[in-house]
Amino acid sequence: MKTPFGNMANIMKQAQAMQAQMAKLQEEAATKTVTGSAGGGMVTVTANGAMELVGIVIDPEAVKSGDVEMLQDVVMAASNDALKKARQMMADQMKAVTGGMNVPGLF
Repeated sequence: MKTPFGNMANIMKQAQAMQAQMAKLQEEAATKTVTGSAGGGMVTVTANGAMELVGIVIDPEAVKSGDVEMLQDVVMAASNDALKKARQMMADQMKAVTGGMNVPGLF
């Protein structure tokens, strides 16, 4: 006869294992990058899995136009694209850890 406490101990072990996997995933996140772009490649932004921007490349032709507002908009769009891809990358990796279970507050 199984007791409810035996099942609870098993659940706790599984939760601890999942927590360890998630901690490892978060450590590795900073080494994985994605790239977003906007303006037909005029601006390219690289972000890592820790949701940090790690690189921005602006085509020199974009600066020559002198249209600062347009350049600001393109940089923002490329940054948002990179961060969206980084969130998706981390969500996909979290699905592997959680078995597809939706855990609120995780990426």
